[in-house]
Amino acid sequence: MADILDWTNADLDRLNTACHEDKAGDLAARLRAETGAGRLPFLTMPYEAKLKKELAALKTHLDRFDHMLLLGIGGSALGARALQKAFYPQQDRPGHDGPSLWIADNVDAYTLDAFLAELPAEKTVVVTVSKSGGTIETVGQYFIVKEWMKERLGDGWTENMLLVTDAEAGFLRGEADAYGIKALPVPDNLGGRYSVLSAVGLIPALFLGMDINSLMAGAREVTAPLANPALTGDALAGTQAFRLAAWAAALMDKGFTEMIFFAYIPLWASFGDWFAQLWAESLGKEGKGSQPVPAVGVTDQHSVNQMFMDGVRNKACLFLTCPNLPAGPKFPADLPDQFAYVRGKDFGELLQAEGLGTRMALSASGVPLVEMRLGADGPRQAGKLIGLLGAATILTGWLMGINPLDQPAVELGKRLAKARMNADGLETEKADLNAFLTGDRDLREF
Repeated sequence: MADILDWTNADLDRLNTACHEDKAGDLAARLRAETGAGRLPFLTMPYEAKLKKELAALKTHLDRFDHMLLLGIGGSALGARALQKAFYPQQDRPGHDGPSLWIADNVDAYTLDAFLAELPAEKTVVVTVSKSGGTIETVGQYFIVKEWMKERLGDGWTENMLLVTDAEAGFLRGEADAYGIKALPVPDNLGGRYSVLSAVGLIPALFLGMDINSLMAGAREVTAPLANPALTGDALAGTQAFRLAAWAAALMDKGFTEMIFFAYIPLWASFGDWFAQLWAESLGKEGKGSQPVPAVGVTDQHSVNQMFMDGVRNKACLFLTCPNLPAGPKFPADLPDQFAYVRGKDFGELLQAEGLGTRMALSASGVPLVEMRLGADGPRQAGKLIGLLGAATILTGWLMGINPLDQPAVELGKRLAKARMNADGLETEKADLNAFLTGDRDLREF
């Protein structure tokens, strides 16, 4: 069954997509220039052949371990978690006795203490992911886990460590060189939120036994046409990635400032968190953008869906479905009359009915909606979804006139945090902190 986008309820008649569609020629030229210069590895994936060889060589080493502890934050963890939840749900189910992936993606002493107390060091491989090698939340955990490994494994501690970082520079690259720790590179010009189909996300996927070839092949189905050195404006305009971008840009022009990602594939709910970073960090620039809102069907029909349908009319929706999910057990035939409508029906049929009802209700409530309907819920489709949304995000940013590949605003909070920890320099930030902390506060007990 094909993977399709259903545009029926996208409200195109209310939006001026033409002014953005007219830029297809300019964007095609920009794509040719950027991909030709190697600045969009998310689309071209020039690292694929080499990475596959590296991962094949790594597989035997990873098979020695029962646990993987992933140290990373943001794009270094969100993609891996989405793949884990989608394709390795057994870890969260009763009776699991296979490999386990644990993700430390926050400054959370409770959880880090638990990992260090309960994980068997000799059967755990620690994967530290930071392209810059200077992300303090991640590198800080690395310092602590490194000492933990040394205390338990002695001189052999490096065999249980794996680094994913810049190929040449940064603190973690220095650690790899100094101690002989196995390391795989994050390709140049590949930002964290676009990196799930690199070593960043594929090492955990390999450890859990996922079909990484299908993941990458699925992404290539979407991205290869965009990386064609002969790409024309007409060819670009015919892609669903560009059509999504023109739709998203036109929505923002009309004041639709929130983009719901409603996942009616329950195991794929964590793709909503991955999308939220991708969309927000890429497009929230210069007073522009739309706020991504992850939602899970059917859970959020009983919570935030009230706001979606009856709140401020500033919301659009990407609605993820798959009609070929497992049927599940059947409802009993001897149910009370008030539940007669589900007698003998498959449990999974309820999810499809709920999804259809919500999709129709959102559209009737004036929410522009594009359904992303997958023919299956396999790794190939996940790769296609990653490729589609990543490409659409880049193109949307260009249509908005902003750079979708940087994240300048988040750096201020990082500098202030470092100043609070008394890092060298940062005199302006330290002065700002002092003024903030010593000023009068409006404090009220509750």
